[in-house]
Amino acid sequence: MDADRDATFPGRVGLQQRVLPAYRVTFFERLAAVCEAGLQVFAGEPRRDEGILQADELRQDLFSHAENIHILRGTLYLCYQKSMLSWLQAWDPQVLILEANPRYLANWRAVRWMRQRSRPVIGWGLGAPPPGGALALVRRAFRARFLDSFDALIAYSTLGAEQYRHSGVREECIFVAPNAAAAIPPPLKPREVKSRDDLHVLFVGRLQARKRVDNLLRACAALEPPPALTIVGDGPASDDLEQLSRHIYPQTHFVGAQQGEALEGYFRKADLFVLPGTGGLAVQQAMAHGLPVIVAEGDGTQNDLATPGNGWLVPPGNLEALIAALRQALSDPGRLQSLGKESHRLASERFNIENMASVFVRAMNAVTRER
Repeated sequence: MDADRDATFPGRVGLQQRVLPAYRVTFFERLAAVCEAGLQVFAGEPRRDEGILQADELRQDLFSHAENIHILRGTLYLCYQKSMLSWLQAWDPQVLILEANPRYLANWRAVRWMRQRSRPVIGWGLGAPPPGGALALVRRAFRARFLDSFDALIAYSTLGAEQYRHSGVREECIFVAPNAAAAIPPPLKPREVKSRDDLHVLFVGRLQARKRVDNLLRACAALEPPPALTIVGDGPASDDLEQLSRHIYPQTHFVGAQQGEALEGYFRKADLFVLPGTGGLAVQQAMAHGLPVIVAEGDGTQNDLATPGNGWLVPPGNLEALIAALRQALSDPGRLQSLGKESHRLASERFNIENMASVFVRAMNAVTRER
């Protein structure tokens, strides 16, 4: 009975994002489908140097444009989204979902607006890692006060949920919606077991420094036999990486940004997916295609995605650890098959937008029932 009751949310939902990245479109459309009275996303533009691929295909009835005012940078960065209250008054949501980031100044006003109308507010975020620097105590208190204003918090990962608990959020107010960008995958088709000489390594993602694709090039250059390596993506580091590959790993195949069936073909051709740096929902896409993964620890989502049953988790920036994981993975092509099957199972059961949306619905129904 509870599962049926939480299949949909009967009210109107507002959802704030600082920016609207392209990979979120599928999830927001899925979430809109289970919000019976409608969903609208309020989001603005990134800074020019952020390299975020913006969504250009979210249905217009689901989107309201915000004017982002970016203030300072780095650890002092703040963002103010103009017209937040005007949007709230026009859309009049019964539940509001905000990014759980106290640096987004308009969100404080949005919480007060909802509170004045006795409506629930849910925070959604990566977690609450311990702040550092001279202002650590001030930042921790600032964030704790902000987190305390929510009726519930949705974390990207189990690590994020644990951080919220350590920040004083009650266990019953925390939900985990594993970060996802793809739907439940179709049944896994059998893959050919290749020889060690024919194995193919794949990276998919934005080519920027924090992805550490340079370490992937160096790691592959240290292996014997050398695997085929395909880099899918574009970004500010593209030219530097191609120049580096010509010097240390010329067999690297750079194919630029790919989408749709073209991208699917690269996942099908590969035997192992590697994310050597932070971020990257392409890991979940790789798992949906039945690929084992090597993933650098990052914001916490990677700790859930990479398990001993489907791959390796390595320290970010640690070249020796990456080489060791690649060497172990590529030494046994038969084991890659079994690891890939476990990846596919995890993508089918946990890491997909259907499961992610169902957690959001459960959280929304929980906070409205309480009120």
